[in-house]
Amino acid sequence: MIIERFAPTARVVACLIFLLVFPSFTRASLGDRLPDFRQCVSTCVDANCQHGSSVIPLHLRLLFWTCPANCDYVCQHIITDKRVSRDPPMLHPILQFHGKWPFYRFAGIQEPCSVLFSFFNLLAHRDGLSKVRDRMPADYPLRKYYIAFGYIGMASWVFSMIFHTRDFDITEKLDYFAAGASVLYGVYYTPIRIFRLDQKRPPVKPTLLRLWTLICVSLYAAHVSYLSFWRWDYVYNMAANVAAGVVQNILWSWFSYRTYQKLKKPWAAWPGMIVAWIILAMSLELLDFPPIGGMVDAHSLWHLGTVVPTIWWYNFLVKDAQQEIAGERLKA
Repeated sequence: MIIERFAPTARVVACLIFLLVFPSFTRASLGDRLPDFRQCVSTCVDANCQHGSSVIPLHLRLLFWTCPANCDYVCQHIITDKRVSRDPPMLHPILQFHGKWPFYRFAGIQEPCSVLFSFFNLLAHRDGLSKVRDRMPADYPLRKYYIAFGYIGMASWVFSMIFHTRDFDITEKLDYFAAGASVLYGVYYTPIRIFRLDQKRPPVKPTLLRLWTLICVSLYAAHVSYLSFWRWDYVYNMAANVAAGVVQNILWSWFSYRTYQKLKKPWAAWPGMIVAWIILAMSLELLDFPPIGGMVDAHSLWHLGTVVPTIWWYNFLVKDAQQEIAGERLKA
């Protein structure tokens, strides 16, 4: 995405704090190390899951819940309810289990609000893709890059929905890889638009475009390979995404400022306003609190907070294209 003039510094600081704080939350699974919790799970499994039998409903089995996994879920809430009712939450806070808060599932979905808000983002990208197709001429050079942006954005939110529905190693990896692809594609098409690498003149631009494409594809392949075959590193993954975000934010900041100075039109300032919104929404990740009502946590609100800026961003892309096309017609 894009950022205001001084926002890159703010975002870097926020993300550095996030890198320091977030791992301690996700890996400090004190809840599943509690003796009471372990005893509860063991007792439940012994009583209900012997000889491979399963007493869980069909709709849970369809989402790959097993009897032991269901015991784990039930015991999370038994232990949490006991701790909350026994002592003030400030003295004995709600604990995470296996790196996650004890969410209340819905129809077998582990994190229903994150799934719902991811779906809203999927719809936002689908709506934006329709706008690009309907409002940009088929021969507009940047149209294909924006269409690809829409498809990659939709794919990333589909995998987000799958991951938050059921958290397995494979669904986590697919979510992270799709999100990384979305961020890196943002880095890819940003200089193409800003420096118009899609144009054939001067002759050096097609060469630069091919080189830039090769660099981005190689970076993504190396990123996925490192996480897949070398080490699954949460801190590295976050740092890589932050670095990619900062690069495109700086570029769009310069472009937005230059465009606004030239045109003096309100829509030229949209990028800065959009990114200011994104930064505020992202700050929710730093607050990481137990889910309200057992469903709404900071991460789900972060997903909700990106819906409107996504719609707004596609409006900017369309307006930017229309401005360029109108300018070319006047010159003709």
